[in-house]
Amino acid sequence: MVDEIPVTSVPRVLLDLAVGERRGETRKRMERAEELRLLDLRAIHELLDRTRGHHGWGKLRRAVAFYEPPPFTRSGFERLLVGAIREAGLPRPAANLNVHGFELDLYWEEQRFAVELDTYGTHGSHEAFERDRERTEDLLVHGIAMTRVTDTRFHREPDAVIARLRRFLADRTIA
Repeated sequence: MVDEIPVTSVPRVLLDLAVGERRGETRKRMERAEELRLLDLRAIHELLDRTRGHHGWGKLRRAVAFYEPPPFTRSGFERLLVGAIREAGLPRPAANLNVHGFELDLYWEEQRFAVELDTYGTHGSHEAFERDRERTEDLLVHGIAMTRVTDTRFHREPDAVIARLRRFLADRTIA
């Protein structure tokens, strides 16, 4: 209450208004909140953590992603896939992170899930093929699931790749 008038927080207003908005309108509202110095990304993240399943959740999550710095990437393919993940409103992965002695291309710590980006140029030998399979097994021993995304598959069917990642992440989210 402010001067006996009921009020709510800016993050909650953004979430509630996102329900009926067209694409991009939530980002415009966030931009206006930033101009007014009312934008608190930490508070928005806290709200998103508490309100998964709200009808405006996905739109607000996608809008927030534009305010987050991109992870460090080493290749054009990594940048492309991370951009698609961000645009889809999926949680932001860490990139090129060392976990249990393995450098993982993309990693979601909370879900204990990794993505290995495969290109024939970097994985085109029998030895590399065998090492990659052993690596997958070693990560499973540590409770980390991993999938592989090839540059060819991503370029042919980007929506299908993102849909699979969405399912994998949802299946590994701890309620």
